[in-house]
Amino acid sequence: MSLISSQEAICKLIPQQPPFVLVDKLLEYGDDYIVSGFEIPKAHVLVNRDGFLTEAGVVEHFAQTIALHQGYDYFLRGMDPPVGYIGSIRDFEIVRLPSSGTELRTHIQILQRLFGVTLVRGEVRLREQMIAVGEMRTVIAKDLE
Repeated sequence: MSLISSQEAICKLIPQQPPFVLVDKLLEYGDDYIVSGFEIPKAHVLVNRDGFLTEAGVVEHFAQTIALHQGYDYFLRGMDPPVGYIGSIRDFEIVRLPSSGTELRTHIQILQRLFGVTLVRGEVRLREQMIAVGEMRTVIAKDLE
């Protein structure tokens, strides 16, 4: 069961818009964690000619999962979702690329939040197999103004 599973609702929570959306479900949410889903379409701009989501697509999916957590948090507080960017990526390993037609489940744990900077650790799973793992730091742009 999903908390949110419509593209229209997801697009209200993240700054990315089609064709660059790489999350389509909010499955679980807590103050310091999120689980997202993404069914990889065959015609996505980040799917290569062999039918696999590219490395950039896996990293961007991970980042958009963080954006979804932040956007949903702001939504719950009655605020517009923030715009942010990737500040750094650390110890990020992609074990294998997922193919179109499969669904990713990404689990993110927030390790630290300070002055608009969020540090997370997470993993991307395909079925029950971990296909990517790492840390990412994101920065909310409007908190820097």
